[in-house]
Amino acid sequence: MSESYDLAVIGSGPGGYVCAIRAAQLGLNVVCIDKRGAHGGTCLNVGCIPSKALLHASEVFHETKNSASMGINVENVSLNLKDMMSYKDEGIDGNVKGIDFLFKKNKITGIFAEAKIISSNQINLTFHDQTEKIIEATNIVVATGSSSASIPGIEIDEDTIVSSTGALSLKKVPETLTIIGGGYIGLELGSVWSRLGSNVTVIEYLDRIAPGLDGELSSQFEKILKKQGINFILGSKVKSTQKNSEGVEVHIENVSSSESSSLQTEIVLVSTGRVPNTKGLFDDSLGIKLTDKGFIKIDKNYRTDVEGVWAIGDVIEGPMLAHKAEEEGVAVAELIKGKPGHVNYGIIPSVVYTNPEVASVGMTEEDLKGKSISYKVGKFPFLANGRAKVNKMTDGFVKILSSEESDQILGVHIIGAQAGTMIAEAAVAMEFEATSEDLAHICHAHPTLSEAIKEAALDTDGRALHM
Repeated sequence: MSESYDLAVIGSGPGGYVCAIRAAQLGLNVVCIDKRGAHGGTCLNVGCIPSKALLHASEVFHETKNSASMGINVENVSLNLKDMMSYKDEGIDGNVKGIDFLFKKNKITGIFAEAKIISSNQINLTFHDQTEKIIEATNIVVATGSSSASIPGIEIDEDTIVSSTGALSLKKVPETLTIIGGGYIGLELGSVWSRLGSNVTVIEYLDRIAPGLDGELSSQFEKILKKQGINFILGSKVKSTQKNSEGVEVHIENVSSSESSSLQTEIVLVSTGRVPNTKGLFDDSLGIKLTDKGFIKIDKNYRTDVEGVWAIGDVIEGPMLAHKAEEEGVAVAELIKGKPGHVNYGIIPSVVYTNPEVASVGMTEEDLKGKSISYKVGKFPFLANGRAKVNKMTDGFVKILSSEESDQILGVHIIGAQAGTMIAEAAVAMEFEATSEDLAHICHAHPTLSEAIKEAALDTDGRALHM
């Protein structure tokens, strides 16, 4: 007789484990299955958490080496990469154990096995020792996440040609690192290795980096990273790579002119996006429909075409962000229980965790122009913010876009120190349909970087006080 549950969640990343916890809070008997052998998915094991550990450690290293201007003289600063990697691994371990604790607290059954959905309420499990068993569940939520995408003809070996996973565990600082793709992940990892001593070059197909950002933000971001020593080859594509005794030769073609060139590099990081993990997940007889790009098709309530099977996170269309998956995990658990689960997709912040950070929520200027929406712009530079000036954190600005007609805030974009934390204020304001005037009336503590948000709100009406 097979084991039976109210809900089986496949995948214990941010979407899966949060879904499992919320469902258990609502009184469901829950099992969460993951083939990795550790909970947390890509995010905790080889993504968000380890990358933030290395970003922080590399920033501390860089700041320590360059602290003389603040009267801090430190001699013989050196890097112990092995210890830095141990610091990263300790952070991963602590977070993974945290999920183990939460599962135990909420009486969630955790299983490490490869799952295959064989019917609307049955899952075949294949364990690491190749033994199998079938479990039953009234509802099944697919939360299997995504994997790094590659380029046809370029083989990732996690040695000289690496994905983001390999770039988090390099054994030494490469003299040269070439990144294919100018998106968030590549720029974050590029900034880590640049601070640690690599000569970093980013090759991007489009004519600007981080193409999803507001155009003005993207342009400023590129200038700041160039100033930090990162090189960019824009409007170009990688045709092929060739390994040799010195590393890898990368063959490049300009998109507009078709002019060819090449560069020699020690390590190549392929960072050209991610693809949903759905291979081998469904029995052919189920008839689960996928999009042309491999995403699971769902209705507005996360239901697939198969009754009782739901999907959330990176396996469905939308931004591949851990916090988006978490919100969907809560929403689908509540929908399964008959409650009104909901995610406001217009107010999902995105953050690039470089130094300075880049954060956005809502629409960009390009979005507004494309939809012919009349808008106002309020902007305030950190150069005019007292806390930023005294702390020498003056790169960047806050930009607020609001409706010309109603003054409702339509988008907020920040490049600067602590942008990822400050964007939460903007998201709260937008969730409650606040206007720029509302934000301008809020008393912000002084001296803080967040005063720049108030000033940008004031500037939508041309009345910034400190500019």
